[in-house]
Parts: sequence; structure tokens; C-alpha cells
Amino acid sequence: MTVLDSLVGSGRIVDVMLALVALEFLGLLFYRRLRGGGVAAVPLLANIGAGCSLMMALRASLMSGSLPQVAVWLIAALVLHVLDLALRWERAPTV
Repeated sequence: MTVLDSLVGSGRIVDVMLALVALEFLGLLFYRRLRGGGVAAVPLLANIGAGCSLMMALRASLMSGSLPQVAVWLIAALVLHVLDLALRWERAPTV
């Protein structure tokens, strides 16, 4: 069994991916602070939070988690996704 097979089979691959996403988040925040541009923190957190919630649902499934555990992570992903859309939604100009 290879290392990758072991990581995927145990669900630990998600831990690796979550660590990489955390580094990405910190890097984007650092870039914003340094350059004054980029994605604002709250929309970024909503977007990354939705993705991380999906990864946690996958992790729970791979690690034989219960159906309620998987459902909670999927609902969290939905809520964060809707928040992300609400933050990005462009309002029609008022006349």
C-alpha cells in the first residue's frame, strides 16, 4: 500500500488538504495587507469555509462517520455557500 492509498483510505488526505487551504487563506490575507488589494477577509472566509465544510463531509464519510455528522458538514457548506453568494451578489442600481 502506498502512502497516498493510506492517506485516502484513512481520510487523512483531507487533513493535508485542510492544512494547505489554511496556508492559502493566510497567504491571501497577507497579500491583501501587503498590497491593499485582493479578496476581502469575510467573503474569502465564506468561500473557503464552504469548501472546507465539503472536505469535512468527505472526511467524515471516509472515516465511517455517522450520517448526522456528514449532514451537519453538508448543511454548513450550504449556509456558507449562500453567504458567499449574498456577499458577491451585485445589486441593481436604483434610479
